[in-house]
Amino acid sequence: MRLNEISRGGKALIDGYGPGFFRVSGRLIDGPVVVCAREAKAWGGYGDFEPIASLRNEIDVLLVGTGNETAPVPGDFGVALEQAGIIPEFMATPPACRT
Repeated sequence: MRLNEISRGGKALIDGYGPGFFRVSGRLIDGPVVVCAREAKAWGGYGDFEPIASLRNEIDVLLVGTGNETAPVPGDFGVALEQAGIIPEFMATPPACRT
């Protein structure tokens, strides 16, 4: 088997995740997380729209992990995304992290 080291080139990459945590570029973050190309930060969940709104001009695709299975999200969150002009893709967290 051939193994290749991944060079992140200054980008934030999800290294791992589990119940209640994410590991992004070697840094452990408890709870939900917002990850963009340059950084990762803790997120308060669907009621905490500000971290996403602050990135609205940098977002090409917003992937939202919804847990082990794809699940509906609160209507207020969807409305806030729509008003900000952000089109989300909701999916289970494991494929969202791999993507």
